[in-house]
Amino acid sequence: MDTVIPLNKKLNRSYDTAPGCPMEATLDLIGGKWKAVIVYHLQDGPLRFNELRKRLNKITHRMLTKQLRELEDAGLVARTVYAQVPPRVDYALTPLGASLQPVIKQLYDWGKEWVDTKSNAKKTAHLTIIRNIS
Repeated sequence: MDTVIPLNKKLNRSYDTAPGCPMEATLDLIGGKWKAVIVYHLQDGPLRFNELRKRLNKITHRMLTKQLRELEDAGLVARTVYAQVPPRVDYALTPLGASLQPVIKQLYDWGKEWVDTKSNAKKTAHLTIIRNIS
């Protein structure tokens, strides 16, 4: 049985024209600066808009709204509105969004290793400069 994966409605692209298309499709869904980070933060459970915004302290209100809408259109994030005062809206991963967890973990692990390597290289360079000055 084939799995039907909803594509981003805004892009409305077909990915059946070249061998690299699965990669292109994946990057369309979670590419960019914020989408994968949003999915990462939603892995542990639903979050409200302002909770997400606090975790992504450099994102603007407008950009977070846009990214959440695109993730929702792609079927990766579900938006739940509660009828109460003040209004409450939660964002959570759908089963399709949760299926990205191994991918997001690999990206996180690779990024952590790269940051650690970069940090160690700076420390080594700094120590070399200090030794050369002495």
